[in-house]
Amino acid sequence: MSSQRAQASPRWTAFEQLSFAREVIQTESRVLAGVARNLDQEFCRAIDLLYACPGSVIVSGIGKAGLIGQKIMATLASTGTTSHFLHPAEAVHGDLGRVHRDDVVLMLSQSGETDEIVRLLPPLAERGVSVIAITGRPNSTLARAAAATIDLGHLEEACPLGLAPSSSTAAMLAVGDALALVLSRMRGFDRDDFARFHPAGSLGLKLSKVEQHMRPLDQCRVAPQDETVRQVLVRASVHGRRTGATMLVDAEGRLTGIFTDSDLARLFEQRHDSALDGLVQWVMTASPLKIAIGSLMSDAVALMVQRKISELPVVDADGRPLGLIDVTDVVGLLPRLPEVPAVKVPRREGFGIVGGEANEGL
Repeated sequence: MSSQRAQASPRWTAFEQLSFAREVIQTESRVLAGVARNLDQEFCRAIDLLYACPGSVIVSGIGKAGLIGQKIMATLASTGTTSHFLHPAEAVHGDLGRVHRDDVVLMLSQSGETDEIVRLLPPLAERGVSVIAITGRPNSTLARAAAATIDLGHLEEACPLGLAPSSSTAAMLAVGDALALVLSRMRGFDRDDFARFHPAGSLGLKLSKVEQHMRPLDQCRVAPQDETVRQVLVRASVHGRRTGATMLVDAEGRLTGIFTDSDLARLFEQRHDSALDGLVQWVMTASPLKIAIGSLMSDAVALMVQRKISELPVVDADGRPLGLIDVTDVVGLLPRLPEVPAVKVPRREGFGIVGGEANEGL
C-alpha cells in the first residue's frame, strides 16, 4: 500500500511545495477578509450577551471545531473573560451540571447540525441558558436555537478535496479572537491585568514588576557620597552575589550617583590612582538613570538596552534606593543577538586554551 501511494504521489519540487502552501494561505486569507466584511449586528448582539454575562462563558464544539473552541476559551480567559470548555459528548454524561443559568454558551459548528451539538440544545433551553452560535448555516438547528448567530457563510475550504476543515476553522478562530479582544477592550483590560493572568515564563517576567526581580537593598552596595573611593570599596561589601555597582546617597538617603566596576577600571587605565583617595562624588556618575518602584520589568529592560547600562537602581517616590536590577539577572529578557560564527582556536602548548571553539569578536 505504501509503495502504491508513493508511486501515485511523486516527490514535489520545492517550487511546487511553496506554490501550493501559498495557495492554501491565500485562500484562507480571502475567506477571512470576507468574514470580516460580513460581520453584522449579530456580532454586536453576541458581544452584548457576553459582556453582560454574570457567570462564565462556556465554549463548546466537537472535532476540529472543538479544538478551535478550546483555543478561544483560553484567549477569553487570558484577556479578562471567565470561561471554560465543555465537551459535547461529556456534557450529556453529566458535565451539563457545570453549566448554570447565569452562564452563556458559545457553540461552534460549521454545519449547525452536528448530532452532539444539537443534542445539547434542549437541556440548555430548559436551564434558560443563552446560546451564541458560530456557524456557516444561519438556518441550521443550532442557529435557530441561538440568541445570537454569527454567520460565517459558505466558505471555500483550502483543502483541494473540500473536505478537511481549514478555511472554516481559521474563520472560527478569527471570530473567536475578535469576540475576546473586543470584550477585553470594552472592559478596559490593560497590561497590569494581563500580567496578573500570566505570572510565569518570559512573558510573565516582562510583565511583572521590578520589585519582584530586583536585588533588595541588603544585597546591594550602598555608600555615602562624601566618602573616598577607597572607603567606599572597603566598606560597601555585601554577602552573596556581588553587583557591579555601588549606589551613592546623600545625607537624606536619596540616590545621587552610581560608581561601577567599569568606573574603577577606567581610573586605573588612565593612571588616576590618586583618585582612590578623593571623594567618590568627584568620579561617580551623577544623577544616574533609575526606575521607580512599581514599574514593569519590560520597561526596565528596554531602558537598559536603549542606554546600554548593566545596572539600574530602583527608587521610591522620594528617590531613595530600594534595590538594583543587574543585567545578569535579566539576561534572558534581552533581545537576542545574531549568532557569531565559531572559529577554531589553534592548539598552543603551555597555554590555558588547548583546542576547541571560541566566539569570533568576543
